Amino acid sequence: MIDYRVVLLLGTPRETVTIRVYDSAHGYNEMHRYTRIGGKQTGKRFHSGSLGGGLRVAIEDAEDRHIEMIEGWEQ
Repeated sequence: MIDYRVVLLLGTPRETVTIRVYDSAHGYNEMHRYTRIGGKQTGKRFHSGSLGGGLRVAIEDAEDRHIEMIEGWEQ
């Protein structure tokens, strides 16, 4: 694996917004939170293992915690 991106989007009747992005754009596993007011926040490393491991963790996190992430974006 050389690159990945996992994006959690929220579709509303008026727009689609980004809630969370996990990626390897800088060669390591990084996560960006988005907020309604502040937009994209500074990225943070979320997994110290391989990119493949980071991809698996990102998918699991988005599946398991998507409601919590959306609620965090809304506040």
